[in-house]
Amino acid sequence: MAQSRLEKIGTIYTRVAGLLKTGAMKPEDKPIWYDLYEAFPPKLEPRFDRPVPNIPVRNIFYAEDVIRAKFHKFQKQPETISLFDHKRETQVQQFVKIYDNLKSQGALDDEKVFETAVELLNERRAQAKTEEADTFREVHSDEGDTLTKAFTEAKEAQMKTIQQPKAETTDKKAAKTGRNRQIGGIDVQNLFKD
Repeated sequence: MAQSRLEKIGTIYTRVAGLLKTGAMKPEDKPIWYDLYEAFPPKLEPRFDRPVPNIPVRNIFYAEDVIRAKFHKFQKQPETISLFDHKRETQVQQFVKIYDNLKSQGALDDEKVFETAVELLNERRAQAKTEEADTFREVHSDEGDTLTKAFTEAKEAQMKTIQQPKAETTDKKAAKTGRNRQIGGIDVQNLFKD
């Protein structure tokens, strides 16, 4: 191989250049970036031993991120979120809206605004759950009545078709034997007659 593979000794560019120079790599097999690197070389060569520049990392938090973090710290049990439901807002989105609305009124300090927003959110969630349960009952009670009616009609029709042939066969058997079979005082034919 051309030169060493150790990254401390050379860069990927020097290794590929060495492979091309020695003929270990054909010119048509060279990587796409090689010509670009030769045409536009970097200002400073990307070497292992070059010191890292001291650039401070800026915070990219939004104002609502602090509120969200505080809410998640307070609310220990997160809600289940359906990623398919784009119409419904999540609990955190509702909380941030309530918090911003209360904060814009400006009458309370941050702690009071937070506590009030949590209380309002809990009230809204409880109200939404009762409304959802009521609509569920209304929708499914109609379906339940029609389903129950359909099942009972089907069961009655099935019982009629089953009982007619049984009644005919039991009448024929009774006519043949001339009497009902009783074992130990129990009428066997009536026992298994369903």
